[in-house]
Amino acid sequence: MKNKIIMFWAIVLIAIASIAIIVTKPTKLGLDLAGGSRLVLEAQTTNAVPQITDDVMNTLQFSIENRVNKLGVSETIVQRVGEKRLMVEIPGETNLQKAKMYIGETAQLEFKKPGVGANGERIWIDTDLTGRDLTKSTLTTDNMGQWVVSLEFNSEGSKKFAELTKELVGQEMAIFFNGDLQSAPRVNEAIYGGHAQITGGGESGFSQEDAQEMVNLLNAGALPVPAKIVEENTVGATLGADSIAKSKFAGIVGLSLVMLFMIFMYRAPGVIADMALIIYSLILFAIFKAVPVTLTLAGIAGFILSIGMAVDANILIFERMKEELRAGRNLFTAINSGFDRAWTSIIDSNMTTIIACVILYYFGSSIVRGFALTLCIGVLVSMFSAITITKNFMHLIFGTGELKHPALFGLKASEIGQGYQATETKRENARFGILD
Repeated sequence: MKNKIIMFWAIVLIAIASIAIIVTKPTKLGLDLAGGSRLVLEAQTTNAVPQITDDVMNTLQFSIENRVNKLGVSETIVQRVGEKRLMVEIPGETNLQKAKMYIGETAQLEFKKPGVGANGERIWIDTDLTGRDLTKSTLTTDNMGQWVVSLEFNSEGSKKFAELTKELVGQEMAIFFNGDLQSAPRVNEAIYGGHAQITGGGESGFSQEDAQEMVNLLNAGALPVPAKIVEENTVGATLGADSIAKSKFAGIVGLSLVMLFMIFMYRAPGVIADMALIIYSLILFAIFKAVPVTLTLAGIAGFILSIGMAVDANILIFERMKEELRAGRNLFTAINSGFDRAWTSIIDSNMTTIIACVILYYFGSSIVRGFALTLCIGVLVSMFSAITITKNFMHLIFGTGELKHPALFGLKASEIGQGYQATETKRENARFGILD
């Protein structure tokens, strides 16, 4: 009983923390409900990429999607417009300058070799090694304690880097980031293994903020070509406050009907399930705010739908519990059997949903990924509420008492069967209906 009381207070603390998050953190609404910004980017050719092809545009779209919507929950839309342009719609951000910062710079990492210009001046010549060959970058310090950006290339990039350093032994190799020369180290020998470092040059080198920003941009995905913003404007909400109000009303009506159904069908356990359902809704909404998840009208509908789905596990448990009571089991045994024997059905049904969510997340677009992730979170939280919260409340309220009022469980006295009675049965065995 002591463990059950500890679990009860843990659930109370989780509920209080969820309420605090809901009250203090703002709700992010999608473009259809709150408006936002719309930017149009145009791909630019370079010496390395003289022509913009479909493959280049697909890679550019993928890179920008990863940058602005890494988790798939911000509901930012990135789509093709014409042959060389992408339209990016950012919900909830009407400040165009912040919207540009949200997209980030068009991170271009280039490695160049020295050459001689037409007038004999020193110039830097493009090579085939760029940020496209990068696997990841990390923030580290050198022997002098200065901040440096460490680079790790993929297999193809490692070969290119080895060949370039072999060619430039005794010469300098320039590293450019977004068109600015960052460093030009002297190559003493060919470098194998696909690792390099970018230093800030000078006595002070990079500041931590500048180096971290470079790392973030590179890890967000170096763009295959520069992307210039050619159009920018703000957009209003396509649905607005009226749709939000209707969604809230639908949510209240839907939740009320589900709770009334549970009370009508299962009486006292139904009331406990409703309490667990309220806590489930608080936890799930708090998670959505903490991530944060951008809620579109479709997302709100999914949230309301997930509340109804959350009672499925309780229905399986309570139906199994009623079967045990009809068979003559005592109340303690019936409660535990209801949870234990319904568990396999609960996990099987929820695992199929989680598998579908994983497939949608990895193969879907940004909006589909957001829906898949939120649905998966809802399923996991519903399993916690059904198994942990409901079971804890059932044990605390009914304990090991006898079933004196079958009507509290939606049963008639005539439905209760006669079970075997054994006064010496150990409690841990009685849990499974085993007699000594």
